[in-house]
Amino acid sequence: EKIRSNPYQPRRHFDDVALRELAQSVREFGVIQPIIVSKITKESEHGAEVEYQLIAGERRLLASKLAGLPRIPAIVRNLDNNNRHERLELALIENTQRYDLNSIDEARAYARLNEEFGFTQREIALRVGKSREVIANTVRLLKLPREIQDALITRKINLNQARMMLSIDDPARQQEAFQKMLSSHVLVRALEHEPRVATPQSSEEKFWEKQLEERLGAPVKIIRKAQGGKIVITFFSDEEKNGVVKKIVGEEG
Repeated sequence: EKIRSNPYQPRRHFDDVALRELAQSVREFGVIQPIIVSKITKESEHGAEVEYQLIAGERRLLASKLAGLPRIPAIVRNLDNNNRHERLELALIENTQRYDLNSIDEARAYARLNEEFGFTQREIALRVGKSREVIANTVRLLKLPREIQDALITRKINLNQARMMLSIDDPARQQEAFQKMLSSHVLVRALEHEPRVATPQSSEEKFWEKQLEERLGAPVKIIRKAQGGKIVITFFSDEEKNGVVKKIVGEEG
């Protein structure tokens, strides 16, 4: 009860079912990974009062409360209480490294680092270990109408489909494509004609997909066949295509 929530927590959407499942796990096995908090001391008429502000681990804290635990294991970090961007930065990095932060919450956090604390996209990229193009493409998702953003948060559409929506300038056509996607579960254009017979992906291939996406700033798919295969790079605008090409062949090319 002494732990206050982090006002700079990037995550805004918590899946109720997943949270209840985590609470059940906490009841059985306890909290395996400690949360991270900072200590705040306040002077009052009764003397010094101590409380803690959550930096990272809100899902674990919420699940522990659901499980009825009176205490939770925590690592106490020494932070400047007035250093707002340090708290946001730590919360963002911890979330992106530990649990899949949905793309809209991630985009809002990047935008907040830029707008409130003056970080450039390149500075944000350095702090979270991603390319500037990935940061830019993620922030662009905030240009989508709220309805489409909500569909991405609740996983009614995936990230590639949301980026395809960004490539449609006309609002009426965008809304039509979105409704069609919801009703018929349309796959993103670049994946529509993928061969159905393919060798299952190995963890190594998934790793290299992630590495290529971070380097190129675009979705990458490694498709294996019985012999050989192909690497598919998806783009949704000329700007994205040009960025990918420059990454591959260099500025001179």
